[in-house]
Amino acid sequence: MMNFIFDNPTKLLFGSDKIKELHTQALPGKKALLLISNGKSTRANGYLDRVMEQLEMANVEAVIFDKVMENPLKEMVMEGAAFAKENYCDFIVALGGGAVLDSSIAISAMATNPGDLWDYVQGGTGNGQPLQAKGLPVVTIATTSGTGSEINCWGVISNPETNEKIGFGDPSLTPVLSIVDPKLMLSVPAKYTAYQGFDALFHNTEVMISNGVNVLSETLALSAIEHIATYLPKAVKNGLDLEAREHVAYGSTIAGMTMQLTSTTAKHAMEHSMSAYHHNLPHGAGLIMISKAFYEFFIEHHACDAQFIKMAKAMGIKNADKPEDFITALMDLQKACGVDQLKMSDYGFHIEECMTLAKGARSMQGGLFLANPCEMSDEDCAEIFRKSYR
Repeated sequence: MMNFIFDNPTKLLFGSDKIKELHTQALPGKKALLLISNGKSTRANGYLDRVMEQLEMANVEAVIFDKVMENPLKEMVMEGAAFAKENYCDFIVALGGGAVLDSSIAISAMATNPGDLWDYVQGGTGNGQPLQAKGLPVVTIATTSGTGSEINCWGVISNPETNEKIGFGDPSLTPVLSIVDPKLMLSVPAKYTAYQGFDALFHNTEVMISNGVNVLSETLALSAIEHIATYLPKAVKNGLDLEAREHVAYGSTIAGMTMQLTSTTAKHAMEHSMSAYHHNLPHGAGLIMISKAFYEFFIEHHACDAQFIKMAKAMGIKNADKPEDFITALMDLQKACGVDQLKMSDYGFHIEECMTLAKGARSMQGGLFLANPCEMSDEDCAEIFRKSYR
C-alpha cells in the first residue's frame, strides 16, 4: 500500500552519551515531575543523579515520583497525577523503561483533566470521553529497549478492579522530546534484555502482517527486525556490548515509528489479557509464550505468506522461500536468547483460562483484531492459548 500519514512532533536524540545534551534542549517548563520506577536500578546505576544534574544545569526544578510498577496500575496513575498537581509541575520527565514511559502519558492527561483515567479510556469498561484539556508536556528518557513508547502517544495501563489492561493515548500527549542513549541500557539484566528485545521485535513483526502495512512501515519494520535479530543475542550474552545495545535500541525506537504508521495485531491484545489477569507476568515474556502458535495460525491460513518470507530473510535465512521459515528463524532466536522454555504455568495460568483470556483480549482491545490479516474468532484465539500452554 502506497498511502500513509506520518506525523510525529517528538524531537529525538538517539545515540551514546546523548543524555549529556538534555540541558541544552528547549525544555517545556520550569518544574518537572521526574517519573521513575519503584525499583532500585535508576538510582543505583546513577541515572537519576545524572538527569537531576542535567535539569539543574537547565535551571529546572524537579520533584521525584517513584511508584511506577512493572504493569502500571490506574491507581498509581491517579496518585502520580495528584502529586504533579500538588507540586505545581508544568511538565513531566519520564526516566525508565516501558512501564515508566507508558505511565507518563496517562499521568500527563490526568494531571490536567478531571475525573478518573477510565473516563477517557477507549475499550472495555472505559467511558471513551475526549480529553477536556491538553496534558502536561512530556520528555522521555529511555533506559530499556522494548516499547517504542518514548516517541508515541500511547501507554498501556491495568485496572485490577475490572481485570483490564488497555492502551490509552491521544495525539496531544505525544512527547515533545525523547532521548535514547544506549549507554543507559548497559545495566539491564540478560533476562529483561531478552523480554524487552522480543517486545520490540514483535511490534515490528505484527506491523509486517497487519492488513494496514504500507510501503514506509514495511521498510522501517524490516530494518528493525534485521537489527534486533542480529544483535539481541549478543546483548543478552554480554550486556556491556555497547554496539549490540545500540542496534537493539535502534530497532525498538523504529518500532515507535512503525506503530504510528500501522497498527499492531491481536497478539498484543492477547498478551494484555494475560497480564491483566496475572500481573506478575512481564509483557515481553507473555508475547514470547504465545508467539509460535499465533504466527502459525496465519501461516496455516496463508493469510500473508510473502510477508513471513520477507521477515525470515531479514532474520538471517537468506534463501527463505516459504512462510514456515519465519517460525524456524523465530525459534532459533528464542533459543539463542535463552527464552525458548518459558511456561505459562510458571506464572499461575491454568489451561481452563484460555477462553476467558480470549474473550478478555477482544473486550479490552478489539480494534487490534481488526488489523489481523484474516479473521480470528474467540475459539481460534483460545486455541492459540491452548497450544501455547505448558
